[in-house]
Amino acid sequence: MTAQVRPSSPRRQEEPVRQENLRTINLELVFRHIVSAAGPISRTELATATGLTRPTITRIAEELLAGQLITEAGLPHNGRAGRPRVGLTLSERGPAGLGLDIRADGLAACVVDLTGTVRHLAFDPATYAGRGAPDVLAHLARMARAAIDAIAAEDLTVVTATLAVPGPVQGGVVHSAPELGWRDVDTTALLRGAVHPLDIPITVDNEANLAALGELYAGDNALDSFVYVSGGLGIGAGIVLDGHLMRGARGWSGQLGHVTVYPDGNPCPCGSRGCLQTYASLQAVLGDRPAPAGTTPDAAATGRAEAGEPATIAALDTAGTALGIALADMLNILDIDTVLLGGSFALLASWITANARAEIDRRVLTAAWAPITLRPALLGPDAAVIGAALTSIDQIRRHPTTWLARRPAPA
Repeated sequence: MTAQVRPSSPRRQEEPVRQENLRTINLELVFRHIVSAAGPISRTELATATGLTRPTITRIAEELLAGQLITEAGLPHNGRAGRPRVGLTLSERGPAGLGLDIRADGLAACVVDLTGTVRHLAFDPATYAGRGAPDVLAHLARMARAAIDAIAAEDLTVVTATLAVPGPVQGGVVHSAPELGWRDVDTTALLRGAVHPLDIPITVDNEANLAALGELYAGDNALDSFVYVSGGLGIGAGIVLDGHLMRGARGWSGQLGHVTVYPDGNPCPCGSRGCLQTYASLQAVLGDRPAPAGTTPDAAATGRAEAGEPATIAALDTAGTALGIALADMLNILDIDTVLLGGSFALLASWITANARAEIDRRVLTAAWAPITLRPALLGPDAAVIGAALTSIDQIRRHPTTWLARRPAPA
Protein backbone atom coordinates (compact mmCIF):
# COMPACT_ATOMS: atom_id res chain seq x y z
CA MET A 1 0.00 0.00 0.00
CA THR A 2 1.38 3.40 -0.91
CA ALA A 3 0.28 6.92 -0.37
CA GLN A 4 2.07 10.01 -1.61
CA VAL A 5 2.22 13.19 0.42
CA ARG A 6 1.71 16.24 -1.72
CA PRO A 7 4.06 19.16 -1.11
CA SER A 8 2.57 21.79 1.11
CA SER A 9 2.98 25.53 0.97
CA PRO A 10 2.72 26.81 4.53
CA ARG A 11 2.37 30.52 5.06
CA ARG A 12 5.43 32.26 6.41
CA GLN A 13 5.46 35.35 8.54
CA GLU A 14 7.23 38.00 6.49
CA GLU A 15 10.63 38.91 7.92
CA PRO A 16 13.92 40.32 6.64
CA VAL A 17 16.30 37.80 5.11
CA ARG A 18 19.30 37.87 7.43
CA GLN A 19 22.47 35.88 7.03
CA GLU A 20 21.53 33.58 9.91
CA ASN A 21 18.31 32.41 8.25
CA LEU A 22 19.43 32.54 4.62
CA ARG A 23 20.81 29.00 4.82
CA THR A 24 17.48 27.65 6.08
CA ILE A 25 15.50 29.49 3.42
CA ASN A 26 17.69 28.19 0.60
CA LEU A 27 17.76 24.65 1.96
CA GLU A 28 13.96 24.51 2.28
CA LEU A 29 13.61 26.01 -1.20
CA VAL A 30 15.76 23.29 -2.74
CA PHE A 31 14.06 20.57 -0.70
CA ARG A 32 10.58 21.73 -1.80
CA HIS A 33 11.61 21.36 -5.41
CA ILE A 34 12.88 17.83 -4.77
CA VAL A 35 9.64 16.98 -2.94
CA SER A 36 7.44 18.28 -5.75
CA ALA A 37 9.43 16.74 -8.61
CA ALA A 38 7.72 13.86 -10.42
CA GLY A 39 10.96 11.87 -10.26
CA PRO A 40 14.69 12.35 -9.67
CA ILE A 41 15.81 15.91 -10.46
CA SER A 42 19.35 16.90 -11.41
CA ARG A 43 21.48 19.48 -9.65
CA THR A 44 21.51 21.54 -12.84
CA GLU A 45 17.71 21.52 -12.98
CA LEU A 46 17.58 22.58 -9.34
CA ALA A 47 19.92 25.49 -10.02
CA THR A 48 17.74 26.62 -12.92
CA ALA A 49 14.49 26.22 -10.96
CA THR A 50 15.68 27.99 -7.80
CA GLY A 51 18.05 30.60 -9.21
CA LEU A 52 20.77 29.44 -6.82
CA THR A 53 24.34 28.90 -7.94
CA ARG A 54 25.61 25.43 -8.70
CA PRO A 55 28.07 25.47 -5.72
CA THR A 56 25.19 26.40 -3.39
CA ILE A 57 23.07 23.57 -4.81
CA THR A 58 25.97 21.17 -4.33
CA ARG A 59 26.46 22.23 -0.70
CA ILE A 60 22.75 21.91 0.09
CA ALA A 61 22.52 18.56 -1.68
CA GLU A 62 25.42 17.19 0.34
CA GLU A 63 23.74 18.30 3.56
CA LEU A 64 20.44 16.69 2.57
CA LEU A 65 22.22 13.50 1.51
CA ALA A 66 24.13 13.32 4.80
CA GLY A 67 20.87 13.80 6.67
CA GLN A 68 19.19 10.92 4.78
CA LEU A 69 16.48 13.23 3.50
CA ILE A 70 17.35 12.55 -0.13
CA THR A 71 19.21 9.94 -2.12
CA GLU A 72 20.81 9.79 -5.54
CA ALA A 73 19.08 7.99 -8.39
CA GLY A 74 19.74 7.53 -12.07
CA LEU A 75 18.19 9.92 -14.59
CA PRO A 76 16.91 8.90 -18.04
CA HIS A 77 19.68 8.85 -20.63
CA ASN A 78 19.70 12.03 -22.73
CA GLY A 79 21.50 10.48 -25.67
CA ARG A 80 24.79 12.23 -24.99
CA ALA A 81 28.08 10.46 -24.41
CA GLY A 82 29.59 10.46 -20.95
CA ARG A 83 28.88 9.25 -17.48
CA PRO A 84 25.28 8.29 -16.53
CA ARG A 85 23.35 11.25 -15.19
CA VAL A 86 22.48 11.27 -11.49
CA GLY A 87 19.47 12.95 -9.95
CA LEU A 88 18.18 13.60 -6.45
CA THR A 89 14.99 12.18 -4.97
CA LEU A 90 13.41 11.61 -1.55
CA SER A 91 15.03 8.99 0.64
CA GLU A 92 13.30 5.82 1.79
CA ARG A 93 15.49 5.83 4.89
CA GLY A 94 15.89 8.40 7.63
CA PRO A 95 12.85 10.16 9.16
CA ALA A 96 9.44 8.51 9.39
CA GLY A 97 6.04 9.47 10.75
CA LEU A 98 3.92 7.39 13.13
CA GLY A 99 0.13 7.40 12.97
CA LEU A 100 -2.07 5.97 15.72
CA ASP A 101 -5.83 5.48 15.64
CA ILE A 102 -8.33 4.68 18.40
CA ARG A 103 -11.61 3.21 17.22
CA ALA A 104 -14.45 1.63 19.13
CA ASP A 105 -13.70 -1.61 17.29
CA GLY A 106 -9.92 -1.63 17.40
CA LEU A 107 -6.56 0.14 17.50
CA ALA A 108 -4.22 0.83 14.59
CA ALA A 109 -0.60 1.90 14.14
CA CYS A 110 1.00 2.99 10.88
CA VAL A 111 4.45 4.22 9.82
CA VAL A 112 5.20 6.06 6.58
CA ASP A 113 8.58 7.07 5.22
CA LEU A 114 9.51 10.39 3.66
CA THR A 115 8.25 9.30 0.23
CA GLY A 116 4.78 8.76 1.69
CA THR A 117 5.03 4.98 1.41
CA VAL A 118 3.35 2.92 4.14
CA ARG A 119 6.09 0.79 5.71
CA HIS A 120 4.17 -0.66 8.66
CA LEU A 121 0.44 -1.08 9.30
CA ALA A 122 -0.98 -3.04 12.22
CA PHE A 123 -4.55 -3.36 13.45
CA ASP A 124 -5.76 -4.91 16.68
CA PRO A 125 -9.48 -5.74 16.39
CA ALA A 126 -11.07 -5.61 19.82
CA THR A 127 -13.91 -3.89 21.58
CA TYR A 128 -12.53 -0.75 23.19
CA ALA A 129 -15.83 1.04 23.76
CA GLY A 130 -16.36 1.44 27.50
CA ARG A 131 -12.83 0.41 28.47
CA GLY A 132 -10.87 2.84 30.58
CA ALA A 133 -8.67 5.31 28.75
CA PRO A 134 -5.47 4.32 30.64
CA ASP A 135 -5.92 0.68 29.61
CA VAL A 136 -6.62 1.54 25.97
CA LEU A 137 -3.75 4.00 25.67
CA ALA A 138 -1.32 1.65 27.39
CA HIS A 139 -2.12 -0.99 24.78
CA LEU A 140 -1.79 1.58 22.00
CA ALA A 141 1.61 2.63 23.38
CA ARG A 142 2.75 -1.00 23.13
CA MET A 143 1.62 -1.11 19.48
CA ALA A 144 3.45 2.16 18.83
CA ARG A 145 6.63 0.83 20.38
CA ALA A 146 6.38 -2.36 18.29
CA ALA A 147 5.98 -0.25 15.14
CA ILE A 148 8.98 1.92 16.02
CA ASP A 149 11.12 -1.14 16.69
CA ALA A 150 9.99 -2.85 13.48
CA ILE A 151 10.96 -0.02 11.17
CA ALA A 152 14.22 0.72 13.00
CA ALA A 153 15.59 -2.40 11.32
CA GLU A 154 14.94 -0.67 7.99
CA ASP A 155 17.06 2.36 8.99
CA LEU A 156 14.01 4.51 9.68
CA THR A 157 13.54 6.76 12.70
CA VAL A 158 10.11 7.90 13.83
CA VAL A 159 10.28 11.64 14.41
CA THR A 160 6.74 12.46 15.56
CA ALA A 161 3.48 10.67 16.30
CA THR A 162 -0.05 11.80 15.53
CA LEU A 163 -3.03 10.22 17.29
CA ALA A 164 -6.50 10.07 15.72
CA VAL A 165 -9.46 10.00 18.13
CA PRO A 166 -13.24 9.97 17.53
CA GLY A 167 -14.14 13.26 19.17
CA PRO A 168 -13.28 16.95 19.57
CA VAL A 169 -9.74 17.61 20.81
CA GLN A 170 -8.03 20.59 22.39
CA GLY A 171 -4.42 20.58 23.50
CA GLY A 172 -4.22 16.79 23.51
CA VAL A 173 -7.34 16.49 25.66
CA VAL A 174 -10.27 14.55 24.20
CA HIS A 175 -13.24 16.45 25.55
CA SER A 176 -15.90 14.00 24.42
CA ALA A 177 -15.76 10.64 22.65
CA PRO A 178 -19.19 9.04 23.28
CA GLU A 179 -18.43 5.89 21.31
CA LEU A 180 -15.47 5.23 23.64
CA GLY A 181 -17.20 6.48 26.77
CA TRP A 182 -14.47 9.11 27.26
CA ARG A 183 -14.75 12.65 28.57
CA ASP A 184 -11.88 15.09 29.21
CA VAL A 185 -9.15 12.49 28.70
CA ASP A 186 -5.56 13.80 28.47
CA THR A 187 -4.36 11.33 25.85
CA THR A 188 -0.89 12.83 25.50
CA ALA A 189 -0.15 12.51 29.22
CA LEU A 190 -1.42 8.92 29.32
CA LEU A 191 0.70 7.91 26.32
CA ARG A 192 3.78 9.46 27.89
CA GLY A 193 3.07 7.77 31.21
CA ALA A 194 2.41 4.29 29.80
CA VAL A 195 4.56 1.27 30.58
CA HIS A 196 6.12 1.68 27.14
CA PRO A 197 6.03 5.49 26.93
CA LEU A 198 6.43 7.45 23.70
CA ASP A 199 9.40 9.79 24.05
CA ILE A 200 8.72 11.66 20.80
CA PRO A 201 6.49 14.67 20.09
CA ILE A 202 2.81 13.67 20.05
CA THR A 203 -0.09 15.55 18.52
CA VAL A 204 -3.75 14.58 18.79
CA ASP A 205 -6.54 15.38 16.34
CA ASN A 206 -10.03 14.31 15.39
CA GLU A 207 -10.03 11.16 13.26
CA ALA A 208 -12.21 12.66 10.52
CA ASN A 209 -9.82 15.60 10.15
CA LEU A 210 -6.83 13.28 9.83
CA ALA A 211 -8.65 11.00 7.41
CA ALA A 212 -9.49 14.03 5.27
CA LEU A 213 -5.85 15.07 5.28
CA GLY A 214 -4.87 11.52 4.33
CA GLU A 215 -7.19 11.69 1.33
CA LEU A 216 -5.81 15.12 0.42
CA TYR A 217 -2.20 13.91 0.55
CA ALA A 218 -2.82 10.59 -1.18
CA GLY A 219 -5.48 11.52 -3.71
CA ASP A 220 -5.86 13.27 -7.01
CA ASN A 221 -3.85 16.50 -7.12
CA ALA A 222 -6.83 18.22 -8.72
CA LEU A 223 -9.07 17.42 -5.74
CA ASP A 224 -8.47 20.22 -3.26
CA SER A 225 -11.99 20.87 -1.94
CA PHE A 226 -14.15 18.07 -0.54
CA VAL A 227 -16.02 16.77 2.47
CA TYR A 228 -14.77 13.52 3.99
CA VAL A 229 -17.52 11.75 5.96
CA SER A 230 -16.38 9.17 8.50
CA GLY A 231 -18.94 6.51 9.38
CA GLY A 232 -18.78 4.23 12.39
CA LEU A 233 -20.26 4.06 15.85
CA GLY A 234 -19.92 7.85 15.60
CA ILE A 235 -20.09 10.09 12.54
CA GLY A 236 -17.71 12.94 11.78
CA ALA A 237 -16.64 15.03 8.82
CA GLY A 238 -13.38 16.55 7.68
CA ILE A 239 -13.81 19.61 5.49
CA VAL A 240 -11.07 20.57 3.02
CA LEU A 241 -11.32 23.93 1.24
CA ASP A 242 -8.75 24.96 -1.38
CA GLY A 243 -6.26 22.43 -0.07
CA HIS A 244 -6.59 23.43 3.59
CA LEU A 245 -8.39 21.64 6.40
CA MET A 246 -11.15 23.77 7.90
CA ARG A 247 -10.92 23.33 11.67
CA GLY A 248 -13.18 26.08 12.96
CA ALA A 249 -12.49 28.67 15.67
CA ARG A 250 -11.61 26.05 18.32
CA GLY A 251 -10.74 23.12 16.07
CA TRP A 252 -14.08 21.40 16.62
CA SER A 253 -15.66 21.67 13.18
CA GLY A 254 -17.11 18.66 11.37
CA GLN A 255 -19.50 17.28 14.01
CA LEU A 256 -21.81 16.01 11.26
CA GLY A 257 -23.21 13.25 13.44
CA HIS A 258 -25.02 15.85 15.52
CA VAL A 259 -26.63 17.73 12.66
CA THR A 260 -30.41 17.52 13.12
CA VAL A 261 -32.14 15.67 10.30
CA TYR A 262 -35.53 15.13 11.99
CA PRO A 263 -36.29 17.80 14.67
CA ASP A 264 -38.72 15.55 16.57
CA GLY A 265 -36.78 12.36 15.90
CA ASN A 266 -34.90 9.84 17.98
CA PRO A 267 -33.24 11.00 21.22
CA CYS A 268 -29.46 11.29 20.95
CA PRO A 269 -26.93 10.75 23.78
CA CYS A 270 -25.78 14.33 23.19
CA GLY A 271 -29.10 15.53 24.65
CA SER A 272 -30.71 16.62 21.40
CA ARG A 273 -33.17 14.79 19.17
CA GLY A 274 -33.13 13.65 15.57
CA CYS A 275 -29.33 13.77 15.12
CA LEU A 276 -27.86 12.05 12.08
CA GLN A 277 -26.00 9.78 14.50
CA THR A 278 -29.23 8.13 15.63
CA TYR A 279 -30.13 7.09 12.06
CA ALA A 280 -26.87 6.46 10.21
CA SER A 281 -24.31 5.19 12.74
CA LEU A 282 -23.33 1.53 12.87
CA GLN A 283 -25.28 1.21 16.09
CA ALA A 284 -28.41 2.42 14.27
CA VAL A 285 -27.79 -0.02 11.41
CA LEU A 286 -27.18 -2.99 13.72
CA GLY A 287 -30.18 -2.14 15.88
CA ASP A 288 -30.85 -4.50 18.77
CA ARG A 289 -28.54 -7.15 17.27
CA PRO A 290 -24.99 -6.01 18.11
CA ALA A 291 -21.96 -7.49 16.41
CA PRO A 292 -21.13 -10.99 17.69
CA ALA A 293 -18.06 -11.39 19.88
CA GLY A 294 -14.91 -11.34 17.77
CA THR A 295 -16.62 -9.50 14.92
CA THR A 296 -16.26 -5.77 14.31
CA PRO A 297 -19.48 -3.75 13.91
CA ASP A 298 -18.70 -2.75 10.33
CA ALA A 299 -17.97 -6.37 9.38
CA ALA A 300 -21.25 -7.47 10.99
CA ALA A 301 -23.23 -4.78 9.17
CA THR A 302 -21.57 -5.56 5.84
CA GLY A 303 -22.11 -9.29 6.23
CA ARG A 304 -25.80 -8.86 7.01
CA ALA A 305 -26.23 -6.48 4.07
CA GLU A 306 -24.53 -8.90 1.70
CA ALA A 307 -26.85 -11.63 2.97
CA GLY A 308 -29.81 -9.40 2.13
CA GLU A 309 -31.29 -9.36 5.64
CA PRO A 310 -34.46 -7.24 5.35
CA ALA A 311 -33.99 -5.42 8.66
CA THR A 312 -30.42 -4.44 7.78
CA ILE A 313 -31.35 -3.34 4.26
CA ALA A 314 -34.17 -1.20 5.65
CA ALA A 315 -31.83 0.33 8.23
CA LEU A 316 -29.28 1.13 5.51
CA ASP A 317 -32.00 2.76 3.40
CA THR A 318 -32.86 4.96 6.37
CA ALA A 319 -29.18 5.70 6.99
CA GLY A 320 -28.61 6.75 3.38
CA THR A 321 -31.61 9.05 3.41
CA ALA A 322 -30.60 10.70 6.69
CA LEU A 323 -27.00 11.08 5.50
CA GLY A 324 -28.15 12.74 2.28
CA ILE A 325 -30.30 15.24 4.21
CA ALA A 326 -27.39 16.21 6.48
CA LEU A 327 -24.92 16.45 3.61
CA ALA A 328 -27.28 18.59 1.53
CA ASP A 329 -27.33 21.23 4.27
CA MET A 330 -23.55 21.20 4.46
CA LEU A 331 -23.10 21.39 0.68
CA ASN A 332 -25.54 24.27 0.34
CA ILE A 333 -23.51 26.25 2.87
CA LEU A 334 -19.99 25.34 1.71
CA ASP A 335 -20.45 25.07 -2.09
CA ILE A 336 -18.31 21.92 -2.34
CA ASP A 337 -18.89 19.45 -5.17
CA THR A 338 -17.27 16.26 -3.83
CA VAL A 339 -18.13 14.01 -0.88
CA LEU A 340 -15.89 11.08 0.08
CA LEU A 341 -17.44 8.27 2.10
CA GLY A 342 -14.99 6.88 4.64
CA GLY A 343 -14.93 4.50 7.58
CA SER A 344 -17.92 2.15 7.62
CA PHE A 345 -19.61 4.30 4.96
CA ALA A 346 -16.91 3.23 2.50
CA LEU A 347 -17.72 -0.43 3.19
CA LEU A 348 -21.49 0.15 3.04
CA ALA A 349 -21.45 2.54 0.07
CA SER A 350 -23.27 0.06 -2.20
CA TRP A 351 -26.32 0.21 0.09
CA ILE A 352 -26.41 3.85 1.18
CA THR A 353 -25.24 5.83 -1.85
CA ALA A 354 -28.47 5.74 -3.89
CA ASN A 355 -30.65 7.18 -1.13
CA ALA A 356 -28.01 9.71 -0.09
CA ARG A 357 -27.62 10.88 -3.68
CA ALA A 358 -31.37 11.19 -4.15
CA GLU A 359 -31.60 13.55 -1.16
CA ILE A 360 -28.56 15.55 -2.28
CA ASP A 361 -29.93 15.95 -5.80
CA ARG A 362 -33.30 17.00 -4.41
CA ARG A 363 -32.05 19.41 -1.74
CA VAL A 364 -28.80 20.98 -2.99
CA LEU A 365 -29.75 24.15 -4.82
CA THR A 366 -27.08 23.90 -7.52
CA ALA A 367 -27.19 20.13 -8.08
CA ALA A 368 -29.24 20.41 -11.29
CA TRP A 369 -26.44 22.16 -13.21
CA ALA A 370 -23.41 21.30 -11.06
CA PRO A 371 -23.68 17.60 -10.08
CA ILE A 372 -22.22 16.45 -6.75
CA THR A 373 -19.65 13.63 -6.76
CA LEU A 374 -20.40 11.07 -4.04
CA ARG A 375 -17.96 8.15 -3.83
CA PRO A 376 -16.03 5.92 -1.40
CA ALA A 377 -12.76 7.35 -0.08
CA LEU A 378 -9.49 6.17 -1.58
CA LEU A 379 -7.88 4.93 1.65
CA GLY A 380 -10.95 3.15 3.05
CA PRO A 381 -11.24 2.35 6.77
CA ASP A 382 -7.51 2.99 7.33
CA ALA A 383 -7.70 6.61 6.16
CA ALA A 384 -7.41 8.09 9.66
CA VAL A 385 -4.31 6.17 10.74
CA ILE A 386 -2.60 6.67 7.38
CA GLY A 387 -3.56 10.33 7.40
CA ALA A 388 -2.14 10.65 10.92
CA ALA A 389 1.17 9.15 9.81
CA LEU A 390 1.29 11.34 6.69
CA THR A 391 0.55 14.40 8.80
CA SER A 392 3.54 13.59 10.98
CA ILE A 393 5.92 13.17 8.06
CA ASP A 394 4.56 16.27 6.34
CA GLN A 395 6.05 18.35 9.14
CA ILE A 396 9.51 17.13 8.11
CA ARG A 397 8.74 17.90 4.49
CA ARG A 398 7.74 21.43 5.45
CA HIS A 399 10.67 22.02 7.79
CA PRO A 400 13.58 19.64 6.99
CA THR A 401 15.96 21.59 9.24
CA THR A 402 14.13 20.25 12.30
CA TRP A 403 15.36 16.79 11.35
CA LEU A 404 18.83 17.94 10.29
CA ALA A 405 19.32 19.68 13.63
CA ARG A 406 19.11 16.29 15.33
CA ARG A 407 21.97 14.84 13.28
CA PRO A 408 25.72 15.60 13.24
CA ALA A 409 26.66 18.30 10.73
CA PRO A 410 28.40 16.98 7.58
CA ALA A 411 32.19 17.13 7.60
